[in-house]
Amino acid sequence: MTPSDDSGAGKGGQFMTTRWSAVLLSAQSQAPGSDRAREEFCQLYWYPLYAFIRRRGYNDEDARDLTQGFFLFIFDHKTLQRATPTKGKFRSFLLASLKNYLSNEYQRENAIKRGGKIEFVSVDFSDGEDRYSREPADLLTAEKIFDANWAVTLLRQAIEQLKAEYSAQGKGIIFGTLRPFLDLSAVADAPSYELVAKELKVSGAGVKTLIHRFRKRYSEILRAAVAQTVTDPSEIDDEIRSLCDALIASEGRLRP
Repeated sequence: MTPSDDSGAGKGGQFMTTRWSAVLLSAQSQAPGSDRAREEFCQLYWYPLYAFIRRRGYNDEDARDLTQGFFLFIFDHKTLQRATPTKGKFRSFLLASLKNYLSNEYQRENAIKRGGKIEFVSVDFSDGEDRYSREPADLLTAEKIFDANWAVTLLRQAIEQLKAEYSAQGKGIIFGTLRPFLDLSAVADAPSYELVAKELKVSGAGVKTLIHRFRKRYSEILRAAVAQTVTDPSEIDDEIRSLCDALIASEGRLRP
């Protein structure tokens, strides 16, 4: 996760300032498209929540039920409308809401049961346990793992947006060729500049320019994504550092 000179933070000192503010407002409404907005929100954030619940000692099936139940709860109670600048980082707000849900909802008799296998929200849990099995040792707190998974979620979001941009410009081959250069921990496994030059039919200098622009745009997208989850643009760098620290603490086992 690398800061960029272009913050993309928006104005007014509010998080969720652009795309996600519209998604959240739509997700909690009954307006056309709200179902799609809820699905998009759930698909983005389900895994950090699911993994945190698993770290709390719940089994796979209970964690699935609780994750879906939590989404149902926050949409029904319009919890996300209370995600204001005074509540701090959206990451912290969502985790605090989940902790509150676990302690106040599931502990009571109206807890969600698996009996009917009712799927309250559309979430694909198919790779949940596989991803969870690769998580670092238990010496890290559930909160620290949540932060690391949150970072991975933002990284994945940035990569998908970058891929979409390159594909829309007819540059899908360029994205596929340069994708390994985004993973700094595996940069040694990236293709040589000579191989990239041959693949893309550009000069050696052209390869360097392409990689520079590729990484720069990725950093801009990532920074903008982080900006949407903090209360003020001045907090972006601190949030990026915190998420980097969480990824480092996870021993490199969590990757986008």
